[in-house]
Amino acid sequence: MYFEELQVGMKVRTEAVKIEKEEMIAFSQKYDNVPLHTNEEYAKTTPFGQIISAGMMSFLVVWAKYLEQDFFGGELLAGTSQKVEWFKPVFAEDTLSGIAEITKLTERNPKNGLAELTIKVYNQQEELVLTGITECIVKKKQA
Repeated sequence: MYFEELQVGMKVRTEAVKIEKEEMIAFSQKYDNVPLHTNEEYAKTTPFGQIISAGMMSFLVVWAKYLEQDFFGGELLAGTSQKVEWFKPVFAEDTLSGIAEITKLTERNPKNGLAELTIKVYNQQEELVLTGITECIVKKKQA
């Protein structure tokens, strides 16, 4: 969608995705190699009692599902920022889904505008586990 077609409050719910233990460990070994995410014996000694998903993996699996129904499509020019906040741990076999919402639109120039997209991610108990706020540059229609 072009910037002019977007509206604050537009929402879409992502398809649910299950967190598989093997993928969780493999992601963490490559991108966030700390014992809490990769070492089951160590994780047993933590308040969580088991390994937890790397926070960025938890966000990215839902982000990938959002992109299947992306608001911006070919009109997305670039992302400018990403902020992720984590509230609850994500464990192997948890199922995550998200609600993506346009939360802010800012005129930028005659060619494009800034769109803020907030994704709230929930587990299978509908508990909020994280939020991600992405700011994107979106193309305007040509005059």
